Amino acid sequence: MLLRCPLKSLLRPPRRSYATSVLQKLNPHPHIPEPFAYPQSQPEINDDIYVAMSSGVDSSVTAALLSKMHKNVCGVYMANWSQSAKCTEGEWSDVQRVCDHLQIPCERVNFEKEYWADVFTPMLEMYENGFTPNPDLGCNTYIKFGKMIEHLAARYDVNSKNWWLATGHYARVEKASANKYNLLRAYDGNKDQSYYLANIPGKVLPRILLPLGHYTKPQVRKMAAEFGLHTASKADSQGLCFVSPDHTKFRHFLDEFLPPKPGNIITEDGKVWGKHQGIWHATIGQRSGVSMPQGNPKYSGVWFVSEKRIATNEIVIVKGGQNEKLFSKLLEVSNWAWINCDPQEDLEELTLQFRSLQDPVEVSSISVGEKSVTIELKDPQRAMAPGQNAVLYKGNKVLGAGVLMKTFH
Repeated sequence: MLLRCPLKSLLRPPRRSYATSVLQKLNPHPHIPEPFAYPQSQPEINDDIYVAMSSGVDSSVTAALLSKMHKNVCGVYMANWSQSAKCTEGEWSDVQRVCDHLQIPCERVNFEKEYWADVFTPMLEMYENGFTPNPDLGCNTYIKFGKMIEHLAARYDVNSKNWWLATGHYARVEKASANKYNLLRAYDGNKDQSYYLANIPGKVLPRILLPLGHYTKPQVRKMAAEFGLHTASKADSQGLCFVSPDHTKFRHFLDEFLPPKPGNIITEDGKVWGKHQGIWHATIGQRSGVSMPQGNPKYSGVWFVSEKRIATNEIVIVKGGQNEKLFSKLLEVSNWAWINCDPQEDLEELTLQFRSLQDPVEVSSISVGEKSVTIELKDPQRAMAPGQNAVLYKGNKVLGAGVLMKTFH
């Protein structure tokens, strides 16, 4: 149940402070040339702004910046895992503490059922079938910018008051025209999170505020300290909060939900060198961990996972971290969705990312289908694992994204 946030009771005028000049145009870097300075949406003074808060420093600073400029700001904590989980209660406590400090209301919403059905269960199925997905992508697409947007839209469907959803992601939304909005990389290339937002529906961009897209992480931590936020020195999240610290490897966590499915670990000549307890225990490109006979020149050295054969439940390993079987330049991507892009006009001088924060990879050619694309890269890339997100860029603009299904040597 989504609780009513008492925004209308907040009639105080905007407080002039450190953040006032920062948020007058939501652009603290007016001196930066294109493509970093660009038009973007700006809330009106009476608009309602909801800040998705995770208890970290980024969302805390987002709430602080916006609350200093707008009177109708409310923090929202999305509880997506068990309501009694230690991490859930700890995060909610931190969110309440930040909101109390900022003198803004906050509320807690429960999307546990939706998270399980739309994010967690599909993730388990993909791992079981040999893919390497990232649950953060599903959470952004179906929960933060999916179910949360739906709840807010339902709340406002009986009146005409304007509302926004703000998050602490490092990315930017460009208002290209009255009816066209683009998703862009963040100013700080070391923290850019556009890769993780590339699958959200383009139709939600007119409702989204991403004020941290112009800042570096050190600047954000400095602002957190100046705002007096207790999260200023809080460490960044390193994964899913509900994965116990007792699980030193993510596959051990998966073992709690997926039954063992033993299979062989083989070399390309078909020789069996070991057993695995589930094909999800391996990731393309990682060291195999198999003890090979170092006295035999044919098998000595370090071996790496090159392939997962679903039909036979086998993991294939190859010799050497730079083995040609670890590299591909042609990939097939399914579940493809464009973000406000015209495939007939925009498909030149493109780059691809199949991992967050990697150097963009130059695209040689692209073939567009109804729900899939085939992309050829200029140079072969190492360890492109099926299940990863493949994101297409034109400069700093996200054009579209989908799930990497298959690579070809």
